[in-house]
This record gives sequence, C-alpha cells and structure tokens, in this order.
Amino acid sequence: MHLLLDTYNGCYFYLTRVPENKVSFISTLSDNNRCRCSRVHINKRALNRSHVISTVRINIANKSIIETILERKKREYMCAQQVDTKGMLKNILSWANQFVPSESGSILFDDPTVKHGKNRSNYLYFVSCFGKGSSKLIGTAIPAETGIVGKVYTSGKPYISKKAREDINFYSAIDKKTQFQTKSIICAPIKINKITIGVIELINRLDQINYNNDDLTLLKIFAEHTSTLLQNSLDAKRFAELSIRDNLTGLYNDRYFYDAITHEVTKAIKKETELSLIFLDLDHFKEVNDTYGHLAGSRLLSEVGVILGSGLKGFSLITSRYGGDEFVCILPGSDTKAATRYAEHLRKTIEEYVFLTRRFRGQKKAIRLSGQITASIGVVSMKHGQKQATVTAVRDTLIRDADKAMYSSKENGRNKVTVTK
Repeated sequence: MHLLLDTYNGCYFYLTRVPENKVSFISTLSDNNRCRCSRVHINKRALNRSHVISTVRINIANKSIIETILERKKREYMCAQQVDTKGMLKNILSWANQFVPSESGSILFDDPTVKHGKNRSNYLYFVSCFGKGSSKLIGTAIPAETGIVGKVYTSGKPYISKKAREDINFYSAIDKKTQFQTKSIICAPIKINKITIGVIELINRLDQINYNNDDLTLLKIFAEHTSTLLQNSLDAKRFAELSIRDNLTGLYNDRYFYDAITHEVTKAIKKETELSLIFLDLDHFKEVNDTYGHLAGSRLLSEVGVILGSGLKGFSLITSRYGGDEFVCILPGSDTKAATRYAEHLRKTIEEYVFLTRRFRGQKKAIRLSGQITASIGVVSMKHGQKQATVTAVRDTLIRDADKAMYSSKENGRNKVTVTK
C-alpha cells in the first residue's frame, strides 16, 4: 500500500510501510517512455519531525533570473505552455528539507553563457534558498570554484562535511553575510547530459548531531529529479522554439508572424504608440537557384537570415521569413521615418554583402556573389486615424499596404525602398 505524497511534472513521491517501523520513500519518475524508480529507507521518527517544519519559508529568485540561467536564448512570445520553474525549484527544495530536516539550504546554478571546459571560469547563482539570512543571498553569486559547493560543482561528486568550519573547502563569507553559523553541510551536483550545471545543499541537520550517508542518498535523489525536471523544462522550450522558427534561416516563421503582428497592433491601439511594418523580397534570387543550384539558394537564404536577425542598435524588431525569399519585420515603437531608415540600412547591407563565401562540398572554390543580390522593400506605418479601427482591420491593412509597397519597388527598378503614404 503506497501513499501518494505529491506529484510534479511527471515526478511522483510515495510513502510505503516496511518492517521494523521504518518508512520507505519511493520516487518514481516518468519521462515519456522512460521510467525510473528510486528507493531509500528513512527512520519514521525523522519523517514525523519533517512535517513540523513543512511550512518553512523558501526564498526564490525572480523569474527573469531563473529563466536567464535556465535558457541560453530566451525568445519573445513563447507560444507553448511554460514550465513553472519557480514553483519547481521551490517544490524540490521544500521536499528535500522535509526528508532531510535542516536549518538552511540552497539551490545554485551556473551561468550558461560561460562555456564548460577545463579552464572554465564561472559563477554559481543562488536561485532558491531558505534559512536565516537566506533572503540576502537570492540572485547573488559566488565564484564557481569557491567553497564546498564549488568543490561539488567542479568535481561533479556529492559531498558531506560534518565539521564545516574545519573543512579546507569551507567559505566563511556567506556566514558573515547572513549572520548564520554553518556547522555541517551536505551537497549534491545537479547535472544535465552528464554536465554539472548546479548544486543543491543542506546545512546543519536538525534533531541529530550530523548528516549521514542516508541523508546524502536522499539529497542525491532530489538532485537527480531536479536535473530531470530542468531537462524537461528546457525540452519544452526547445520544442516551442521549433514550432515558431523557420528551420532554414532561424527567423520566426509566418505562423508566428501573424500572432506577433496581432499582438503588436493590439498594444499600439491600446497605448497609442507607433508601429511600422517592413516587407522585403530578394531580387534575382531565382537566378541563383537556376545557376548554382538549390543548395546555394538555401545557403544564401540562411545568410540573409543572419543579416536580418542581427538587427540594428536602437530598434525593437520582430523578424520573420514570410515565405520563399520574402521576409517581414515588425517594428514596435517606430514611426515612418525610423522604419524607413532601418529599411535603407537593410537595402544597403544586402546590396554590399558578399554571399556564399564558403566553399560547398565538392566545389573547388567558393561562389562569392557580390552585387547580384539586392532587395525590394516596402514600408508602412500605422496611421493615427486607424487606431479607432478594429485590430483585425488595422493588421490586414498594414500587411496589404506593406506588400503593395514592396511590389512597387520591384516594378520601379528593384533595389529600392517604397514607403506607403
């Protein structure tokens, strides 16, 4: 007979009775078609004590810090359901504390923008913690090689320190900051794809002199579940990205464009702010496909994606591949003058760009297209009188007028910017 304690993102926590007045903690993790079960026995009295402190306050970093740490490239308008990372981290640390009652505890993550390697120089950020003075730690960081958590992070191995202040790895600056006295510590690494990305630690065991190997085993279980839940969170975001990205250029796709333009028109009408739209079509692109093949054409489109994705300082941009060799840029907050300036920047950059400078497999030399590929561009901005119209009407008018302006550039000699008055 199992008692279900809690569930979280496919992770199930059970209690079951076993002989000798002990309780068996079973954690079952289901991840797609994979299933894993972990079991550890703990003394029933220790479990009873854990319920006394179940209301301990868990401090958690704000969402922006957590999202920055967990995701390398955070995108706007994520259309898939988001994983509650704050709730997840709070839940994990709370359960770890209930099964291994402690005075204090933390979850720390490294900076994902720093590459991992033998000579890595990183920082560990406090993203969740409880205990005396812990609110002072949230969002702060320590060098990744520092202290006992640094030892665990760099070695990738769990660690018990029964007399922390006598430990050569102990870092006393945290105690000074929190006015806390560390006596003993247990730590376990948090890993994704066998790479350590953080540490979970508990400090000063309650109701007994020290931590033991059973405590460390439990903490390792929670570290493993943290790793898996984080991986699930990253996978969810990755799949969300795939659903809104064009796989050739890396820009947003047309489906995302319609969601974004609807959102931006709604916001512009509500706040009475400027909004512009740019349509861009490549000139002579078909000739590249006909002369050099579709592989060269695809490579060229991906290079245009890099140009458009680079943006320009001072501009807020949402850029999508509209289809074929057509692209569209939404410019929230930009009036006609600013949007025209950005359009001219794009036109000139594409005109002067040397495409296909890398050699294809099987070719003796690179193609190096210079001056052949240009762009016909159309620009339109929301008219103040339009702000009284419906969102759908304004959106459709912007798209239609930008498209017409682009074709006007085509018909009038190409490599031009046409602005709808």
